[in-house]
Amino acid sequence: MKKIERTLQFLFWSATFLLLGCDSKETRLQQFLLKGNLAATELNYSQAAYYYGEAIKLDPCFADAHNNLGTVHFQQKQWELALASYNKALECKPRFVGALLNRANTAYELKEYFNALKDLEEVKSLRPDTALVYFTIGLVHTKMRDFDRALLAFDKVISMEPGNVEAMINRATTHFYKKQYDVASAELESAIKLKPEEPNIYNTLAMIFAEQGKNQDALRMVEKALELSPNQPYFVNNRGFIYLQLNELTKAEADINQSISLDPYNGWAYRNKGIFYLMKKDFVAAERLLLQAEKLDDFIDKIYFYLGTALLKNGKKNEACAAFKKSEEREDKMMTAELIKGCR
Repeated sequence: MKKIERTLQFLFWSATFLLLGCDSKETRLQQFLLKGNLAATELNYSQAAYYYGEAIKLDPCFADAHNNLGTVHFQQKQWELALASYNKALECKPRFVGALLNRANTAYELKEYFNALKDLEEVKSLRPDTALVYFTIGLVHTKMRDFDRALLAFDKVISMEPGNVEAMINRATTHFYKKQYDVASAELESAIKLKPEEPNIYNTLAMIFAEQGKNQDALRMVEKALELSPNQPYFVNNRGFIYLQLNELTKAEADINQSISLDPYNGWAYRNKGIFYLMKKDFVAAERLLLQAEKLDDFIDKIYFYLGTALLKNGKKNEACAAFKKSEEREDKMMTAELIKGCR
């Protein structure tokens, strides 16, 4: 399974405006910003960074250039560099809403969830009618496993924008994490009526069916998602997980490997590769892959159950029991009384 919550990051670029007349400093700043934006649109990030850098040389406190340079770094998953640029933009322009939202997204990626919430609360105070702020707050609370607060945030988005399918999918996903499968399914059926071409609806339904052991229904749903969005790495990985459930290991391995090739930062795919090795009884490889998955994203569903199983098979009882304890705290349904008793 790959994360099924929507983690869309809405990044804000500072735009240019037309200046006529002499070759003033302000005109040159805007020209550098425009050139950088055009290069970024063409995904020429090194050229974009050069132009933003030239603007910053001309005016070291040009907040728009610092913000856009941060977004260039963000797009390349250079989170620390992005954070530094957004910090500088906000040092120069403290109430810069776009930079606050961008910095919150960066903190989210860095797992600095309290810092993300701090910036989002500031944006909320400046722009209280912005649905996107509540949407992002919901994503952050989901990652913090504070599902009730996440639901409140997504409820707020839907009260402001009743047809917001993204928020409906996230609300359904949150109910999924709370193991409220019927509520989640009903929410997604409502979303289908509004936007039947949205692949994430079917992907999320697939994960609900898989959790309920309805693997053929799950396979049908994830195939529908892939029809709408071919080679989407999360969906390919989820199909691999379903093939694992069906014990079709050759198909599972092919999908999981493809998903990792498409997205090397996909922690859930490494978890699934670890499950694959558990099923093949290669416990050393399973432990390695599951540790890698945990490092990438410790939110991953049942990660500590599978990691504990690999550690136990490798004779590392103390480490296994520590993992099982975390699994028990998350109320993973795969934790058995026998496993828990063996660690006490």
